[in-house]
Amino acid sequence: MSLQTAALERVIVRRRYADRLFRICAVLMLLIAIGTLATLLVDVFMAGAGRLSWQFVSSFPSRKPEQAGALSAIVGTLYMMTLTALFAFPIGVASAIYLEEYARRTWYARVIEVNIANLAGVPSIIYGLLGLELFVRAMRFDRSLLSGSLTMALLVLPIIIISSREALRSVPGSLREGSYALGASRWQTIWHQVLPLAFPGILTGSILAFSRAIGEASPLITIGALTYIAFLPDSLLSPFTALPIQIFNWVSRPQAGFHVNAAAAILVLLVILLLMNAAAVYLRQRYQKRLSF
Repeated sequence: MSLQTAALERVIVRRRYADRLFRICAVLMLLIAIGTLATLLVDVFMAGAGRLSWQFVSSFPSRKPEQAGALSAIVGTLYMMTLTALFAFPIGVASAIYLEEYARRTWYARVIEVNIANLAGVPSIIYGLLGLELFVRAMRFDRSLLSGSLTMALLVLPIIIISSREALRSVPGSLREGSYALGASRWQTIWHQVLPLAFPGILTGSILAFSRAIGEASPLITIGALTYIAFLPDSLLSPFTALPIQIFNWVSRPQAGFHVNAAAAILVLLVILLLMNAAAVYLRQRYQKRLSF
């Protein structure tokens, strides 16, 4: 009995050492990742902060780096993300409601769920190739704002569906059963009981998905978004550019002045991302407080 106890104690000691080693490795990897990110942010800030001005934000691109601005890229990014949200959010939430509340647990539903999960991990350039073939060539939208928005909508749609399903799944089943017991139909239960509780999670996941899309350059490059535009888009079929495309264009230039412009544009993009994430946190807290009353 004593031999078994001693062997068990040795196993416990080895597992404790392994657990401590794993924690140390995890903390080191986290510090390396945070340190790398902080170094990149400091480098970008030091390079581009001096270039930020109202002239930079309100001017069109130019062949002279000191006169170049990011107005067309900023406006194109805002237009594109607005259209992306209009296309992807209703379809994504409706798909999540159907899969979570209406679809039966059949093999067909399982195949759809597996495919949605796989699509969420597909590289973004694949969506760019799909948008090039479907929207630019087949539907003949050309290299327009509509093509870019639809391509980005396809990119974020699986993420919105997955996050919305998780939010719907977090609503207790007893709430649905109580609503049914009071005579409500399934849709009335979903609309008046389930969606209000799940909406903060749906909104947060969707905004985070849009935050990913706003920094993607490869799908826009693939569909042929322009890198130099000295005008603002005036319709859905107008050519456009976006901040990731403009940054890519400036970084590829040999002049040091364009590299400074690229750093300043990165800061503008980071500000937009932070505002979107702040909006997600604010809306989540607001709806949670409203539901608590």
